[in-house]
Amino acid sequence: MHMKLLLQIFTWWNGQTIGTRFHTWRHGQRVGEDEFGNVYYQGGTDSEGRTRRWVIYNGPAEASAIPPGWHGWMHHRTDVSPADEKYAVREWQKPHRANPTGTPNAYRPKGSIAGAGKRPRVTGDYDAWTPRS
Repeated sequence: MHMKLLLQIFTWWNGQTIGTRFHTWRHGQRVGEDEFGNVYYQGGTDSEGRTRRWVIYNGPAEASAIPPGWHGWMHHRTDVSPADEKYAVREWQKPHRANPTGTPNAYRPKGSIAGAGKRPRVTGDYDAWTPRS
């Protein structure tokens, strides 16, 4: 417990910041939780006069880990949270996949210097630059 609190104090990407913790304690009304363990809150008003909505992540702050139904609620696309309705995922909605940038699973297009194999030869539609040419 103490280690988690220290991480939250000294890092902004782990769960919640001290400011979020204080705002949640003071104004937060728990709305629900998603399948990833992220907890959603509302309370107070934002600069446009709407009810403020926020999420406390279960682990590192990864905005793409918010499921589609909760994303719509967070961005005021709907006033009804997925916890208050029977939200059905549409067939075209894909499950969350962590961003692989900077990992061995990152996308490396054909010819990338980070990819396997050799770069394709120049076809003649342009001349590659070389020093003193």
